Amino acid sequence: MDEYNFFKRFRLTKQSCLYVLRQIQEIIEFPSNKNNCVSPMNQLLTTLRFYASASHLTIVADFTGMHTSTASRIISRVSRAIVMLRPQYIKMPSNTEEILAVQNQFYGIAAFPRIIGAIDCTHIKIQSPGGEDAEVYRNRKGYFSFNVQVIVNANLEAMDIVARWPGSVHDSTIFNNSRIRARLENGDFQNGILLGDSGYPLREYFLTPLAEYRTRPEELYNEAHIRTRNTVERFFGNWKRRFPVLAYGLRLKISTVMEVIVATAVLQNITRTVMAEENVAVLPDDINEADLNVQIEAGRVEMNNIGNNGIYYLRDNLINNYFNDL
Repeated sequence: MDEYNFFKRFRLTKQSCLYVLRQIQEIIEFPSNKNNCVSPMNQLLTTLRFYASASHLTIVADFTGMHTSTASRIISRVSRAIVMLRPQYIKMPSNTEEILAVQNQFYGIAAFPRIIGAIDCTHIKIQSPGGEDAEVYRNRKGYFSFNVQVIVNANLEAMDIVARWPGSVHDSTIFNNSRIRARLENGDFQNGILLGDSGYPLREYFLTPLAEYRTRPEELYNEAHIRTRNTVERFFGNWKRRFPVLAYGLRLKISTVMEVIVATAVLQNITRTVMAEENVAVLPDDINEADLNVQIEAGRVEMNNIGNNGIYYLRDNLINNYFNDL
């Protein structure tokens, strides 16, 4: 296949595919060549083809020339190996230099200071898992799903992912029970702030939009909030378009579904870094920047802690003392 047709079928370039293979080859390689075992490259390509499909194992097995049960085992095996790369590719900033780098990238979007991540949840459709607890996976829209929480940076890369909650669980419940909340309350990210939608509670480290605005500074705050938090919505669109199996639905057992979700997030991050170095155009984002409002012009702002004398003080102080000057 030429580069275009390979990318269209496997969602990675040939160079990126080799890059991933080098990191997982020792994990997925069989100890011997008995019983016509599948090579590491063919295992990876089978899995990538499944990620790029509508989740029909039979079609993937026919494409790769193997039995459906073999394809199923390979997809689970390779997904588990890719998940082992998670600490390397999905991670929050760990020191002052990295925190400032993330904050500066977010600041360049709409002049919103101190942001270390945009957070939201998305539903990944699954088939009914069966059993007595099956209905907990039915979300408010009526289908079975996992509710997956992701925190992204300004480069549309996942920095944290939680893919274990059933679809009926609310976004705020997932966050309240996540490790990232404990780290934020512990001050691991210094003066960093997360941005989320109105479904989350307002906290000193978590800013939500205003339900309504009356003044120009409040309007600028909401505009900057929407433009900055838009990165997580674009991540979801890009992620599901690159790996359509996430949009069409997964027909696998629950444990494998969680592995596939995290594995595709790892690959998404790799495509944002490795493919950028290859100068290969990535898939288009859901929202076109040209369709958004004009960028807010702003000068430099000091990344100082502006205090927390109450839950609403941080947001009000930011609106009155920062966005009032724009």
